[in-house]
Amino acid sequence: MNNRDRFINVLNFKPVDRVPVIEWAGWWNKTRDRWDGEGVSSKLNRNQVFEYFGMDDHYQIGFPLRKDGFPAKKYPDGYIKNDDDYDEIKKYLYPEDGVSARAENFKALGEKQKRGECAVWLSTEGYFWFPRGLFGIEPHLYSFYEQPELYHRICADLAEFHAKMFEQFLECVKPVFMMFCEDMSYNHGPMISEEFFNEFLAPYYKKVIPILKNCGVKIIVDTDGDVTRMIPWLMNAGVEGVLPLERQAGVDIVKIREKHPDLIMIGGYDKMVMKNGEEAMRKEFERLLPVMKKGGYIASVDHQTPPDVSVENYRIFIRLFKEYAAKAGSGI
Repeated sequence: MNNRDRFINVLNFKPVDRVPVIEWAGWWNKTRDRWDGEGVSSKLNRNQVFEYFGMDDHYQIGFPLRKDGFPAKKYPDGYIKNDDDYDEIKKYLYPEDGVSARAENFKALGEKQKRGECAVWLSTEGYFWFPRGLFGIEPHLYSFYEQPELYHRICADLAEFHAKMFEQFLECVKPVFMMFCEDMSYNHGPMISEEFFNEFLAPYYKKVIPILKNCGVKIIVDTDGDVTRMIPWLMNAGVEGVLPLERQAGVDIVKIREKHPDLIMIGGYDKMVMKNGEEAMRKEFERLLPVMKKGGYIASVDHQTPPDVSVENYRIFIRLFKEYAAKAGSGI
C-alpha cells in the first residue's frame, strides 16, 4: 500500500498493511535545538526530518485568516471589546486570496498525494480558538455572557469565510482530513459548557462541515487536555474525530474506543515516557496496540516530542513505532 492509501483506509476503518508512522504536530523548538547538537540539523524542515527518521510523508496546510498589516493588540488582553472594535479590525481579517495565492503549491501537493507519495491535511482556526484570539483569553470566556451577539457575528463571518475557502481549496486538493484548531479543554475537561457549545459553536460546525464531508474528507477537532466529556457534543455537531488525546490529562483511548467505536482518533502516545528508554516506550505501545488494531486510530505523540527526549531515544521510539504499526496492520 502507498502512503495516501494507508491514511485513508485507517481513517475509514479499512484494512491496511501497516498504520501510518507520523508525528502530527512536529517538534518543540527546544527539542530541535537539542537535536541540532546531536546530529539532526535544525536547518532541516519538517518534512526533511520525517525523511531523516524514515517516517511517512504528510503535509499540514491551511489558509490565512488575517491580512498583512494586522495591527498590534489594542488592549492588554486582545484586539476587541465591542462591535466597533470588531468593525475596525475586520478589514484586516478574512483575506479572499488566502487559497488562490497558493493554489499552484496546493495543486502540486494534490498531485503528489494522487501518486500516493504523501497525505495532505487541512487545518484552520475554529469557533472557539478564533474569537479567543480576538478577545483575549479571559475576556473571551466572559464574551459568551457579555457579548453574545458579537460572538455570533464573529462566528457567522468566520463560517462564511470558511465555506468560501473550503470550496476553493477542494478545487486544488482533497485532504485526507481537516482539523479545526480549538483547544477548548484542559486537564479537568471542557472550558465551555454543553449548553454554550450547542449555542455558540455547533451551528457553525454544522454549516461548513458538510462542504468537506460530502467530498469524503474526515473532520477532526484539535483540543488539548481531557476531551472525553466533549466527544458526544462534537459528534452531534458532525465532527468525526479528535486529537491529540493527552495521556497526562487522564485521557484513556481504550475506554474512549469502547464507548465510541466509530470515533477517529489521532495521538494518544504518552510523550512523558519517551525519555525513559525502550522498555517504557514499548510498554506504552502495548497499551495502544489493541486500539491500533481496530482501525480509525493513528497513534502519534500526544502533542509534540518534548526537549528531554534525545535523538537516540527518538530513534528507538521510531523503531518501535514501525514495529507496532506493522503489528496493528496485520491485526485489522
